[in-house]
Amino acid sequence: MSWQLYITQFKNYIKLERSLAENSIEAYLRDIKKLLEYLEIAQLKIAPTELTTQHILDFLHYLNDLGIAETSQARMLSGLKGFFKFLLLEDILQTDPVELIESPRLGKKLPDVLSFPEVEKMLAVLDLSRSDGARNRAMLEVLYSSGLRVTELISLKISNLYLDIGFLKILGKGSKERFVPIGRDATKYLKIYLEHIRPDYPIKAKQEDFVFLNRRGSRISRIMVFMIVKDTANLAGIQKNVSPHTFRHSFATHLIEGGADLRAVQEMLGHESITTTEIYTHLDRDYLRQTIMDFHPRS
Repeated sequence: MSWQLYITQFKNYIKLERSLAENSIEAYLRDIKKLLEYLEIAQLKIAPTELTTQHILDFLHYLNDLGIAETSQARMLSGLKGFFKFLLLEDILQTDPVELIESPRLGKKLPDVLSFPEVEKMLAVLDLSRSDGARNRAMLEVLYSSGLRVTELISLKISNLYLDIGFLKILGKGSKERFVPIGRDATKYLKIYLEHIRPDYPIKAKQEDFVFLNRRGSRISRIMVFMIVKDTANLAGIQKNVSPHTFRHSFATHLIEGGADLRAVQEMLGHESITTTEIYTHLDRDYLRQTIMDFHPRS
């Protein structure tokens, strides 16, 4: 039986027998869809009955590499547990592949940080004689130069580039706008892409303002950026677990190590709380406490 038939049966079960609200039903289905998305990317053509615990663990690593928050990962895992419990109840499965997996914990190990030579090495392996190589160089330069989230990168618009003064206008979480500086090297490669590569793309309707496009002329996807970063790291011989989020994390870490002000880094990353910035920057807790004491009006 196909995935879709099992999913339809599960949907009927939680709707008719458990009387869940429509929002809850949609959340369960989105969690299963995300798993199917991973299986497709990993080129795993397997039925639900063939899924193992290792497959689920690999799926969680995939979510982590995409920069999906641990709270969201925990919720997705909870949704999958509901699906597989249903398959057990129906005697479709004999064992539950999710049963022994613990939910991700907040505050667990941070992503690997690239050293500056490793960043340089990744950028150097991109073939600028190829159109996709020039585009990818511009993307990675922007990620490292401005510390963008992957969603912010793929949503970046030409109308929000202020390269003459060295700034990007970014639409961040909660639709909050911020201006982020962009470095000289990133500006150089972004201009090369915009002036010499992008005009040759078959740009589709309503995609004209997006900076980074795929070969078909549509806005590039999160997953494609994720795969480009992975492939580039492998080509450069980087053994670390590298994702687009790694560039953001490296951006913040290198700034702090170079003596940048914590509040300036907080502003560039688009964090509401300075304690969130601390997670990205490996700051000593005593230094963080002193910084808050120095700047908080009632300290």
